[in-house]
Amino acid sequence: MDQFVNTPVGSLRYRVDGAAGPALLLSNSLGTTLELWDAQVDAWKQKYRVIRYDTRGHGQSSVPPGDYTLDELGRDAIAVLDAAGAQTADVCGISLGGLTAMWLGVHAADRVSALLIANTAAKVGTAERWTERVSKVRNEGMTAIADMVMTTWFTDDFRRREPSVVARFHRMVAACSPDGYIGCCAALRDADLRDAIRGIRAPTLVVAGELDTSTPMAGAEQIHQAIAGSTFVALPCAHLSNVERAEAFTELANGFFASHPDGPHVSR
Repeated sequence: MDQFVNTPVGSLRYRVDGAAGPALLLSNSLGTTLELWDAQVDAWKQKYRVIRYDTRGHGQSSVPPGDYTLDELGRDAIAVLDAAGAQTADVCGISLGGLTAMWLGVHAADRVSALLIANTAAKVGTAERWTERVSKVRNEGMTAIADMVMTTWFTDDFRRREPSVVARFHRMVAACSPDGYIGCCAALRDADLRDAIRGIRAPTLVVAGELDTSTPMAGAEQIHQAIAGSTFVALPCAHLSNVERAEAFTELANGFFASHPDGPHVSR
Protein backbone atom coordinates (compact mmCIF):
# COMPACT_ATOMS: atom_id res chain seq x y z
CA MET A 1 0.00 0.00 0.00
CA ASP A 2 1.33 3.43 -0.93
CA GLN A 3 2.07 5.84 1.89
CA PHE A 4 3.34 9.41 1.93
CA VAL A 5 5.72 11.27 4.21
CA ASN A 6 5.73 15.05 4.31
CA THR A 7 9.00 16.95 4.07
CA PRO A 8 9.67 20.71 4.14
CA VAL A 9 9.41 20.83 0.33
CA GLY A 10 6.63 18.33 -0.35
CA SER A 11 5.73 14.69 0.06
CA LEU A 12 7.46 11.44 -0.82
CA ARG A 13 5.59 8.33 -1.86
CA TYR A 14 6.86 5.14 -0.28
CA ARG A 15 5.78 1.53 0.13
CA VAL A 16 6.65 -1.13 2.70
CA ASP A 17 6.42 -4.83 1.83
CA GLY A 18 6.98 -7.57 4.38
CA ALA A 19 5.81 -7.42 7.97
CA ALA A 20 8.91 -8.65 9.78
CA GLY A 21 12.68 -8.83 9.50
CA PRO A 22 15.40 -6.22 9.13
CA ALA A 23 14.71 -3.14 7.02
CA LEU A 24 15.96 -2.96 3.43
CA LEU A 25 15.81 0.47 1.78
CA LEU A 26 15.79 0.65 -2.03
CA SER A 27 16.73 3.80 -3.95
CA ASN A 28 15.98 4.31 -7.64
CA SER A 29 17.80 5.33 -10.79
CA LEU A 30 17.11 8.61 -12.58
CA GLY A 31 13.78 8.50 -14.40
CA THR A 32 12.32 5.49 -12.58
CA THR A 33 9.79 4.94 -9.81
CA LEU A 34 9.65 2.47 -6.94
CA GLU A 35 8.34 -0.10 -9.44
CA LEU A 36 11.95 -0.44 -10.59
CA TRP A 37 12.27 -3.14 -7.91
CA ASP A 38 9.21 -5.24 -8.77
CA ALA A 39 11.36 -8.21 -9.83
CA GLN A 40 13.03 -8.34 -6.40
CA VAL A 41 10.32 -7.53 -3.89
CA ASP A 42 8.49 -10.86 -3.77
CA ALA A 43 11.71 -12.65 -2.87
CA TRP A 44 13.06 -10.01 -0.49
CA LYS A 45 9.87 -9.42 1.47
CA GLN A 46 10.08 -12.96 2.82
CA LYS A 47 13.13 -11.95 4.89
CA TYR A 48 13.07 -8.14 5.04
CA ARG A 49 10.82 -5.16 5.53
CA VAL A 50 11.37 -3.80 2.04
CA ILE A 51 11.08 -0.01 1.91
CA ARG A 52 11.05 1.65 -1.49
CA TYR A 53 10.12 5.16 -2.54
CA ASP A 54 9.79 7.57 -5.43
CA THR A 55 12.72 9.97 -5.53
CA ARG A 56 11.68 13.61 -5.33
CA GLY A 57 10.53 14.83 -8.73
CA HIS A 58 9.56 11.31 -9.78
CA GLY A 59 6.39 9.22 -9.77
CA GLN A 60 3.92 10.33 -7.15
CA SER A 61 6.44 12.24 -5.03
CA SER A 62 6.32 16.03 -5.07
CA VAL A 63 8.27 18.04 -7.64
CA PRO A 64 9.99 20.87 -5.77
CA PRO A 65 11.09 23.72 -8.05
CA GLY A 66 14.71 24.29 -9.01
CA ASP A 67 17.86 22.19 -8.90
CA TYR A 68 18.18 19.38 -6.38
CA THR A 69 21.31 18.39 -4.46
CA LEU A 70 22.56 15.00 -3.33
CA ASP A 71 22.32 16.24 0.27
CA GLU A 72 18.61 16.82 -0.29
CA LEU A 73 18.12 13.40 -1.84
CA GLY A 74 19.96 11.82 1.08
CA ARG A 75 17.81 13.64 3.62
CA ASP A 76 14.73 12.47 1.71
CA ALA A 77 15.90 8.88 2.13
CA ILE A 78 16.29 9.44 5.88
CA ALA A 79 12.76 10.91 6.01
CA VAL A 80 11.45 7.73 4.41
CA LEU A 81 13.34 5.55 6.91
CA ASP A 82 11.92 7.62 9.76
CA ALA A 83 8.39 7.39 8.40
CA ALA A 84 8.72 3.62 8.05
CA GLY A 85 10.02 3.33 11.61
CA ALA A 86 13.41 1.97 10.57
CA GLN A 87 16.29 3.14 12.76
CA THR A 88 18.78 1.21 10.62
CA ALA A 89 18.57 -0.51 7.25
CA ASP A 90 20.49 -2.36 4.63
CA VAL A 91 20.54 0.02 1.66
CA CYS A 92 20.48 -0.92 -2.02
CA GLY A 93 20.63 1.70 -4.76
CA ILE A 94 21.12 1.80 -8.51
CA SER A 95 22.67 4.68 -10.47
CA LEU A 96 21.35 7.89 -8.83
CA GLY A 97 20.10 5.63 -6.04
CA GLY A 98 23.60 4.23 -5.69
CA LEU A 99 24.92 7.76 -5.13
CA THR A 100 22.19 8.29 -2.54
CA ALA A 101 23.21 5.03 -0.85
CA MET A 102 26.83 6.17 -0.70
CA TRP A 103 25.73 9.53 0.73
CA LEU A 104 23.95 7.64 3.50
CA GLY A 105 27.07 5.58 4.12
CA VAL A 106 29.08 8.79 4.53
CA HIS A 107 26.64 11.16 6.25
CA ALA A 108 24.23 8.84 8.07
CA ALA A 109 26.50 5.93 8.91
CA ASP A 110 24.53 5.08 12.05
CA ARG A 111 21.46 4.38 9.90
CA VAL A 112 23.21 1.97 7.51
CA SER A 113 23.84 -1.71 8.22
CA ALA A 114 25.22 -2.63 4.80
CA LEU A 115 25.39 -1.12 1.32
CA LEU A 116 24.73 -2.58 -2.12
CA ILE A 117 25.84 0.00 -4.67
CA ALA A 118 24.97 -0.84 -8.27
CA ASN A 119 25.64 0.68 -11.69
CA THR A 120 26.95 4.00 -10.49
CA ALA A 121 30.08 6.02 -9.78
CA ALA A 122 31.20 8.38 -7.05
CA LYS A 123 31.23 11.07 -9.76
CA VAL A 124 28.79 10.33 -12.59
CA GLY A 125 29.63 11.85 -15.93
CA THR A 126 30.61 15.44 -16.59
CA ALA A 127 28.91 18.80 -16.20
CA GLU A 128 28.69 18.97 -19.99
CA ARG A 129 26.87 15.65 -20.16
CA TRP A 130 24.20 16.78 -17.70
CA THR A 131 23.87 20.18 -19.34
CA GLU A 132 23.21 18.40 -22.64
CA ARG A 133 20.69 16.11 -20.97
CA VAL A 134 18.79 19.05 -19.48
CA SER A 135 18.76 20.76 -22.87
CA LYS A 136 17.35 17.64 -24.48
CA VAL A 137 14.54 17.46 -21.92
CA ARG A 138 13.64 21.10 -22.45
CA ASN A 139 13.81 20.98 -26.23
CA GLU A 140 12.48 17.50 -27.01
CA GLY A 141 10.59 16.30 -23.94
CA MET A 142 10.63 13.15 -21.85
CA THR A 143 9.58 10.78 -24.63
CA ALA A 144 12.83 11.59 -26.43
CA ILE A 145 14.73 10.86 -23.21
CA ALA A 146 12.90 7.55 -22.87
CA ASP A 147 13.80 6.63 -26.46
CA MET A 148 17.46 7.41 -25.76
CA VAL A 149 17.94 5.70 -22.42
CA MET A 150 16.33 2.40 -23.41
CA THR A 151 19.37 1.83 -25.64
CA THR A 152 21.76 2.29 -22.71
CA TRP A 153 19.71 0.75 -19.92
CA PHE A 154 19.32 -2.59 -21.71
CA THR A 155 21.47 -4.58 -24.12
CA ASP A 156 20.28 -5.20 -27.67
CA ASP A 157 19.69 -8.84 -26.81
CA PHE A 158 17.50 -8.02 -23.82
CA ARG A 159 15.48 -5.50 -25.82
CA ARG A 160 14.78 -8.20 -28.42
CA ARG A 161 13.87 -10.85 -25.84
CA GLU A 162 11.85 -8.72 -23.42
CA PRO A 163 10.05 -6.01 -25.39
CA SER A 164 7.22 -5.78 -22.84
CA VAL A 165 9.67 -5.06 -20.01
CA VAL A 166 11.43 -2.42 -22.08
CA ALA A 167 8.07 -0.87 -23.02
CA ARG A 168 7.13 -0.64 -19.34
CA PHE A 169 10.31 1.23 -18.51
CA HIS A 170 9.90 3.45 -21.55
CA ARG A 171 6.47 4.47 -20.26
CA MET A 172 7.92 5.06 -16.80
CA VAL A 173 10.56 7.48 -18.07
CA ALA A 174 8.22 9.21 -20.52
CA ALA A 175 5.79 9.88 -17.64
CA CYS A 176 8.45 11.43 -15.40
CA SER A 177 8.06 15.11 -14.61
CA PRO A 178 10.47 17.11 -16.80
CA ASP A 179 11.14 19.50 -13.91
CA GLY A 180 11.78 16.62 -11.50
CA TYR A 181 14.09 14.90 -13.97
CA ILE A 182 16.01 18.14 -14.55
CA GLY A 183 16.24 18.72 -10.80
CA CYS A 184 17.87 15.32 -10.35
CA CYS A 185 20.18 15.91 -13.32
CA ALA A 186 21.54 18.86 -11.33
CA ALA A 187 22.19 16.59 -8.35
CA LEU A 188 24.11 14.20 -10.61
CA ARG A 189 26.00 17.08 -12.21
CA ASP A 190 27.20 18.45 -8.88
CA ALA A 191 27.69 15.32 -6.75
CA ASP A 192 31.26 14.16 -6.14
CA LEU A 193 31.84 11.56 -3.43
CA ARG A 194 35.22 10.31 -4.64
CA ASP A 195 37.07 11.40 -1.51
CA ALA A 196 34.21 11.06 0.98
CA ILE A 197 33.49 7.39 0.33
CA ARG A 198 36.90 6.42 1.68
CA GLY A 199 35.32 6.89 5.10
CA ILE A 200 32.53 4.35 4.56
CA ARG A 201 32.79 1.49 7.05
CA ALA A 202 29.58 -0.40 6.33
CA PRO A 203 29.98 -3.75 4.57
CA THR A 204 29.67 -2.90 0.88
CA LEU A 205 28.96 -4.81 -2.30
CA VAL A 206 29.62 -2.95 -5.56
CA VAL A 207 27.81 -4.29 -8.64
CA ALA A 208 28.65 -3.24 -12.20
CA GLY A 209 27.32 -4.03 -15.63
CA GLU A 210 29.94 -5.28 -18.04
CA LEU A 211 28.06 -3.60 -20.91
CA ASP A 212 26.96 -0.49 -19.03
CA THR A 213 27.76 2.65 -21.02
CA SER A 214 25.78 4.99 -18.74
CA THR A 215 28.00 4.29 -15.73
CA PRO A 216 30.92 2.26 -17.09
CA MET A 217 32.52 -0.46 -15.01
CA ALA A 218 35.61 1.68 -14.30
CA GLY A 219 33.54 3.91 -12.01
CA ALA A 220 32.35 0.92 -9.99
CA GLU A 221 35.90 -0.38 -9.74
CA GLN A 222 36.98 2.99 -8.34
CA ILE A 223 34.26 2.75 -5.67
CA HIS A 224 35.48 -0.73 -4.79
CA GLN A 225 39.05 0.49 -4.46
CA ALA A 226 38.01 3.44 -2.29
CA ILE A 227 35.81 1.53 0.20
CA ALA A 228 37.97 -0.70 2.37
CA GLY A 229 36.80 -4.30 2.55
CA SER A 230 34.20 -3.94 -0.19
CA THR A 231 33.35 -6.69 -2.67
CA PHE A 232 33.06 -6.19 -6.44
CA VAL A 233 30.90 -8.18 -8.85
CA ALA A 234 30.33 -7.56 -12.57
CA LEU A 235 27.23 -8.90 -14.31
CA PRO A 236 26.80 -9.39 -18.09
CA CYS A 237 24.28 -6.60 -18.63
CA ALA A 238 23.83 -2.91 -19.29
CA HIS A 239 22.67 -0.23 -16.85
CA LEU A 240 19.65 -1.67 -15.04
CA SER A 241 21.30 -4.81 -13.68
CA ASN A 242 18.43 -5.62 -11.32
CA VAL A 243 16.07 -5.81 -14.31
CA GLU A 244 18.22 -7.34 -17.04
CA ARG A 245 19.80 -9.86 -14.65
CA ALA A 246 17.00 -9.92 -12.12
CA GLU A 247 17.56 -13.43 -10.74
CA ALA A 248 21.32 -13.06 -10.44
CA PHE A 249 20.98 -9.62 -8.83
CA THR A 250 18.42 -10.89 -6.32
CA GLU A 251 20.60 -13.82 -5.33
CA LEU A 252 23.69 -11.63 -5.02
CA ALA A 253 21.83 -9.33 -2.68
CA ASN A 254 20.42 -12.23 -0.66
CA GLY A 255 23.85 -13.70 -0.11
CA PHE A 256 25.51 -10.39 0.65
CA PHE A 257 22.97 -9.09 3.17
CA ALA A 258 22.71 -12.50 4.86
CA SER A 259 26.48 -12.57 5.32
CA HIS A 260 26.47 -9.21 7.14
CA PRO A 261 23.51 -9.39 9.52
CA ASP A 262 25.21 -7.32 12.20
CA GLY A 263 26.25 -4.33 10.17
CA PRO A 264 29.66 -2.67 10.00
CA HIS A 265 32.69 -4.86 10.41
CA VAL A 266 34.80 -1.91 11.58
CA SER A 267 33.65 0.23 14.48
CA ARG A 268 32.55 3.74 13.58
